[in-house]
Amino acid sequence: MKKLAVFFLIIVIIIVGISYMYLNYKANYHEARRENNQFESYYNQEFYGADVATIVNKAYDNNLTNSVQRDDSGNFIENDTTSIKIDLKMLDTDETYNMETIYKGGMDKFVQYYGSIKFKCTKIEYHNKTQKVKYMLIEQITE
Repeated sequence: MKKLAVFFLIIVIIIVGISYMYLNYKANYHEARRENNQFESYYNQEFYGADVATIVNKAYDNNLTNSVQRDDSGNFIENDTTSIKIDLKMLDTDETYNMETIYKGGMDKFVQYYGSIKFKCTKIEYHNKTQKVKYMLIEQITE
């Protein structure tokens, strides 16, 4: 009788463990989908500079919330789970700027100068571990 009770206890522990892992996986999956939807909705779409400011603010806030480390110049350092990097390729200067440069220059000034200019997200990359967005390339398409 004692062996039977131990056997059933082990079976229950295994079932609880598998259930916990499954529910944890589903919760992480839904969280990643929810966070990705904020950024994926811009992929291959045309939008204005004001929307670029919104995207950059979301990514910047996400990095702050997730305590993403910074280098000596204040740029976020890519990690393998939660960091988001955004690059803006500008037609005016034919240069690519990272989101920290745009953010430090002032989002209100960016919107003032580029609010009515059209942009397009041409590239999105994901973290291997979490499948969350890790990189976006946004290109200016009108001057």
